[in-house]
Amino acid sequence: MVFQDLICSVLNEREPFHNIWFAGDFHTPPECSYQVNFPRLELVLDGEYINEMEDHQRKVSQIVAKAGDAIFIPPNCWNKPDWDTDCSVLSILFGRRQLGLSLVSKRKGEQGFYDIQKHSLQTRSGFAIDNILEALSSLARENIKKPMDELLLQALLQYCKTMLEAPAEASHNRVQDLYQGICIYIQENFHRQITRDSIASRFSISSNHLSRLFRQQGHMTLADYITWVRIDRAKFMLKKYNFKLNEVSVRCGFKDVNYFCRVFKNRTGRTPSDYRGSI
Repeated sequence: MVFQDLICSVLNEREPFHNIWFAGDFHTPPECSYQVNFPRLELVLDGEYINEMEDHQRKVSQIVAKAGDAIFIPPNCWNKPDWDTDCSVLSILFGRRQLGLSLVSKRKGEQGFYDIQKHSLQTRSGFAIDNILEALSSLARENIKKPMDELLLQALLQYCKTMLEAPAEASHNRVQDLYQGICIYIQENFHRQITRDSIASRFSISSNHLSRLFRQQGHMTLADYITWVRIDRAKFMLKKYNFKLNEVSVRCGFKDVNYFCRVFKNRTGRTPSDYRGSI
């Protein structure tokens, strides 16, 4: 399997000079940044991967992660990739019930990615990986990170490798794996103008198959799931940041603030302003 081989290569090629960056959430995230409620790990396999994010001194700056470097993003922390350099990046997303892996390759000056590979498998809670992720998230808030960061990163990668080598029995259901992988993708890209057709294209399936998949595997339609994710993130932003309603709307993927307010009230029973005022 390609992802198993990639993680093996990363482990075998780790060097003391490789950097491990930790994202933060002290500052308000810029528009179009990635911010989700589960941990993420990004491994630079080739080239330079430029990101806007908080540095070790809690200052927002542009970091240049090179081949061999890693970026750990704790839950609800953010990063904003530049995506205008030659690079290949392996992203690992640690969802509540699934592990999502994504390999993307980009050429400078070109629109879109020239190579995208995805894989997901179901996971179970209550295992050591939960403690490793929690330790990395806690370490992100500490001033002294070495040598613990490298040891925890290697432990996390070894655990991921083991999961790929011997996935849980339930993960043999490819349909369920596909469904969970699409859910992760939506949770990561809720702020973008994702549609049924664009999601189907990303996963190389037909639009009708995608709709059928959500009817069969989920408790709601695809459109309802996208809306549910966006409203959930809107509630988080209303609680944490002083964004104006139109900015919350845009950051959650809604084109029109009035439509956002109608949907929010329909789903929660309160307007966004009432919801914020009740906190």
